[in-house]
This record gives sequence, structure tokens and C-alpha cells, in this order.
Amino acid sequence: MGKTGPMQFRFDLETIELEPDGEVLRIWLNRPQSRNAHNQKMVQEVGDLFIALNSQPDFRVAVLGGRGKSFCAGADRKEQVAPAANDLQARYIGQLGRRAARAIEDCEVVTIGRIHGHAIGGGCCFATSCDFRVTTSDTLFYVPEVELGVPLPWGATPRLIHEIGAARARQMLMTSERVDGTTAAEWGLVHEVVLGEAELDNAVDRWVQRLLSLPAMSVQMSKYQMRGYSQMSRMGDLSEFDGDASERASRTSDAQARFGTFG
Repeated sequence: MGKTGPMQFRFDLETIELEPDGEVLRIWLNRPQSRNAHNQKMVQEVGDLFIALNSQPDFRVAVLGGRGKSFCAGADRKEQVAPAANDLQARYIGQLGRRAARAIEDCEVVTIGRIHGHAIGGGCCFATSCDFRVTTSDTLFYVPEVELGVPLPWGATPRLIHEIGAARARQMLMTSERVDGTTAAEWGLVHEVVLGEAELDNAVDRWVQRLLSLPAMSVQMSKYQMRGYSQMSRMGDLSEFDGDASERASRTSDAQARFGTFG
């Protein structure tokens, strides 16, 4: 159940915990028993929540983190999903991840990713969708989709190219290279790296306080500018079909064999 904030912000959530703190909203992925592996419900709730934040101007900063040992360990491969009622519903479900990542990216509130443990697959997508990212040196960033026999969905490929450049994105995606927090900082995937989780909250709070110390309007308008200029890269955005490509690839024999045994 979501708590209340300055504008009595209420949100009924099963997989996310909200912690309002003045002008800051701390958002916790809250499936610690599975290292916050995302199920369909979590992905839907992330998208709904960040869209709803657009109508909450009293919050200036949102910090996205994960309860327990990890930020987000990727897809919950133990989840049993009911078959879609029809092709249209199947396509809607296939686009939930892209919708959630885009909702974080386009949120009116400045977003900070508090990343520790694992940021795998969709977890890496959640992280890279945040405006700023702070992590620990031993955090694992990893997109295993190619190893699993499917392309990376959620509009994550153009986002990674935009954030770290085509050469590093190619290295990370096409070879499924595992990247630790220190390397992530060197590549520009994160903005700050600390030695361990004991230092992580202090580092995040420094970013929060710096943002709050600046004029609210100029910070928000700067974010609008950054978002507006980045829209140019969305012209002819092929990520509209990420869900379709992923669904089609997941039915290949390679993907079915690897997804069932990978790990």
C-alpha cells in the first residue's frame, strides 16, 4: 500500500513500496525474496506509478531503489502467466516493459537510480531510464537476452546507445558482457560509484540535496530541454516493435531451450 505525501498521493501497489519524504519520493521495488525480479505486475505498476507522478508537482525528486540484496535481478522466470485472451492483449502485455521504461524516462520529476546488487535485463532498463544513477562497485549490470536467444526489448537498445555510445552498447548487448559498477562508471552507464552499500545512501542523498538546492523551475526546464533534444533520436523509433520482435524470437527452439536452462 502506498503511503501519503505532500498532496496526499495515494497508490495501491503490490510490488512497490512508497516512502514520501517532503519533496522526495523514495520508490522501492519490493520483492526482496526474489531479488526484486520483475513479474508482470511489477512492470505494470512501475509504468502506472511514474505516469501518475506527472500530476504530483510537490515531489521534485524520485529515488528508485530495491529492497533486499538487489536492485532488480531481471525477469521472474518462475512466474506463471495466464494466456492472453487475444492477440491484442498479448501485444499490450508485450509492450508493458517499454511503457514502464519510457514512463521513468519521461517523468516530470527528476529521477535517481539507487542501484546495488544486480541490475539485470529489465532491471538494467529501469536503471538506465533514470536521469541519474548511483551504484556500488560490485553491482552487476548485465543484459542476457542474446544469450537467451531473444533481442533486447523495452526500447533499451536506443537508450543504451544514447547513454554510453554505440561501441559500448554493442559490446554490452551483442556479447552479453557482464559489467561491474566500476566499469559502468568508466563507460558512463552510471554517474557515481561507491565501494559498498553502506556508502550508497549517503551518495544518493548528496545528489538529492544538490538537486533540491537548485531552483526548481530551472532544473525542470533543463530536464525538458534534455528530453526535447533526445526526442530527435526517436524519429522513426523502431522500439515500437520491440515487444513483437521479442515475442516472435521467444518462440524459437533456441530461446525455449536456453530460457528454460539458463543460469
